[in-house]
Amino acid sequence: MTTLIPVVDGHNDLPWAMRQVGYDFDAVDIAVQQPQLHTDLPRLRAGGMAAQFWSVFVPCSLTGQQAVTATLEQVDAVYAMITRYPDDLVLVTGADGIEQTLAESRQIASLMGAEGGHCIDSSLGTLRSLYRLGVRYLTLTHNQNTPWADSATDAPGVGGLSPFGREVVREMNRLGMLVDLSHVAPSTMRHALETSAAPVIFSHSSARAVCDHPRNVPDDVLADLAANGGTCMITFVPGFVSPEVRAWGREVNAAAELAGVDIRDLAAMDTFTQTYPTQPPKASLADVVAHCEHVREVAGIDHIGIGGDYDGVTSVPDGLTDVSTYPALFEALRERNWSDDDLAKIGHRNITRTFLEAEQVAVELRQQRPPSIATIEQLDGGKLDGGPLEGGRLDPEQLDSEPLDGSEGERP
Repeated sequence: MTTLIPVVDGHNDLPWAMRQVGYDFDAVDIAVQQPQLHTDLPRLRAGGMAAQFWSVFVPCSLTGQQAVTATLEQVDAVYAMITRYPDDLVLVTGADGIEQTLAESRQIASLMGAEGGHCIDSSLGTLRSLYRLGVRYLTLTHNQNTPWADSATDAPGVGGLSPFGREVVREMNRLGMLVDLSHVAPSTMRHALETSAAPVIFSHSSARAVCDHPRNVPDDVLADLAANGGTCMITFVPGFVSPEVRAWGREVNAAAELAGVDIRDLAAMDTFTQTYPTQPPKASLADVVAHCEHVREVAGIDHIGIGGDYDGVTSVPDGLTDVSTYPALFEALRERNWSDDDLAKIGHRNITRTFLEAEQVAVELRQQRPPSIATIEQLDGGKLDGGPLEGGRLDPEQLDSEPLDGSEGERP
């Protein structure tokens, strides 16, 4: 029998899914299998999960203090989940905690990543407060721009990172918080790589050369990521991994626009899609394998990880139905001559090393400079009023399959 490869997954949206039931773990007890979810404790064990970055996500429709409050509620939900299941989950806030969990193989290390820079309300003090609460990465944007960073699925606003956006990256480096470049525009990726003194991550993204979706990573950025020491954590989102699903999503959105449907309105798009004459094609395990192989070819075996995005999607590839199926991916890679050492790197070693190196950079930076007290008003010449929508209208061409092909959008 093949030994399970331990997994450190970069992105799981179970906390947001639990928000729909008021974070009631009596109503939805993840100690037993929950068929309406992708994630529960028995299936995490079956999949070889050693550590999980739980996403403390809030949608871009929440702005300002509402976004901060909802993020704090998400953090509280992760603490509640860990407290409820102490034999299975343990809070971890550093790379050493992941390594200890890997060595002991008893509990699943639970870390947190905040998805979307709008959750800090353009405040470095809020960023530091989230770090104190245990949040160990920040995704600089979600599906819409922040006043200081451009999203992959919004019209350009500040041309990548504004001066304040660069200061956010520098302060994250000083804290030891991983800079997550999933969701951001290529210009933002490049600015962040120029600015960051520490390795960065993509917590749940795939290769743009394999599937031309704006949420994926261009080859030049993958090459720069290798030089940076970072990790691209391959996601399983159907529209990000399958060119066929991507093409279908564009077709449906074009038809919706002709029919006068606002493609940003998820409810309206759901209704329109139900009446569309063709059904979406299925993504497959082979699609995900193709992304793994491409990222390995461009960035190298030391810069690949896994960020499934389970419970943040409405559909999954055939063969990767839930968190128990990571072994199926590893077996498919074995069949393509990936060694057990290669699989250990993609499963857990690369992201653990990247995290450790970011923490080591932080030790040095904290000796060199105090916490930044800069404000967006000082650095960017005045805070934008519109929050994530500033910088122009949403671009339908960029958004065009986000809600349709199993991407995050606003979580169900």
